[in-house]
Amino acid sequence: MSNIAEIKLNGKTHEFPTIVGTENEGAIDISKLRDLTGYITIDFGYKNTGSTKSAITFLDGEEGILKYRGYAIEELAEKSNFLEVSYLLIYGNLPTETELTAFQNEISRHTLIHEDMKKFFDGYPSKSHPMGQLSALICSLSAFYPESLEVNQSPEEKNLTLIKLLAKMPTIVSWIYKKSLGHPLIYPKNQYDYVTNFMNMTFGQRTEEVVIDPVVIKAMNTLLILHADHEQNCSASTVRMVGSSDCNLFASVSAGISALWGPLHGGANQAVIEMLELIKADGGDTEKWINKAKDKNDPFRMMGFGHRVYKNFDPRAKIIKKACDDVLEKLGVNDPVLDIAKKLEAAALSDPYFVERKLYPNVDFYSGIIYRALGFPTNMFTVLFALGRLPGWIAQWKEMHENKEPIGRPRQVYTGHTDRNYTDIKKR
Repeated sequence: MSNIAEIKLNGKTHEFPTIVGTENEGAIDISKLRDLTGYITIDFGYKNTGSTKSAITFLDGEEGILKYRGYAIEELAEKSNFLEVSYLLIYGNLPTETELTAFQNEISRHTLIHEDMKKFFDGYPSKSHPMGQLSALICSLSAFYPESLEVNQSPEEKNLTLIKLLAKMPTIVSWIYKKSLGHPLIYPKNQYDYVTNFMNMTFGQRTEEVVIDPVVIKAMNTLLILHADHEQNCSASTVRMVGSSDCNLFASVSAGISALWGPLHGGANQAVIEMLELIKADGGDTEKWINKAKDKNDPFRMMGFGHRVYKNFDPRAKIIKKACDDVLEKLGVNDPVLDIAKKLEAAALSDPYFVERKLYPNVDFYSGIIYRALGFPTNMFTVLFALGRLPGWIAQWKEMHENKEPIGRPRQVYTGHTDRNYTDIKKR
């Protein structure tokens, strides 16, 4: 028999059921709290509020555990690839060889985007941020595929919509990058796998085949897998909230992209490189900046260290550190900014101040270093994060609809003025 939670208000005791998840996470079901008591809860930032029951991702911040559909992130990053993990997140199980081939072939059929979308780029200012472009372009897909607006699509039609989004996202991301350089656009080549195709469209030339080092492809697969989902974070919750109004997948994911844009969420890896550039411009004295970070009266904070969810370590950081080391060694990149990053990493892993406070290098620290080593400009980092997070957003949107969850509608405690009388403008 499950435990019962009691709340005492105004001399009355009200009972509420509890729920225990498959990983023994406990929750109090207060769905009827307002009906029974007239009260609501206040939970700024929803840090203690479960908005849904989900079977997609399990995260234990205290123990440093991250699992997709029950599979440890460490095992998936080592043995799987991004498309296989995408299938797992969206459909619930790892694909058989036949299923994965069919999934890949279906995506390959839809990698091209409508030629009219190329005209959008001409309207963007030359310095417009790639995330603003990405959000607008993904939302615009709903105009090119109006059938996606239908609420009562068949399962087959809904599946085709998510396939189209998965297929077209790498093309759109690569074109955003190419247009920023003024370079000719590279069309998809479907003989390549998902990640290689993206890298070819991004760094390739029309006149010759680009050779992408397998170490780089492995690192990109790892990065995308590690970013693929992360439970009910800001952007995933946004996708579910927008989707709960029966909004189409393209617009819902566009909203998630906008949420990811913020430096407190997906923009953290960009902030890491900006911090490293700042230290470089100041002369590269890492010890000076480490001491500034230790000074509680100094506003400077080390970006890319510690995590608001993981209290001991970020399991993704351990994985991506190896990928980072492999890429830097393979490419032999000579970059003062990356040298500064390695010094900060060494300090954070050995300095008692950082060790005692669990201020370890996190996934944003290493991903920013890899993206820079590969030649991506800083303002593309969050776009690459969005590319990785896409299957998680799709899975969250799909699960929310399959569970027939109600439209999201948080409550509030009003703290404004009470009754006020209107005064004529000439008398104010």
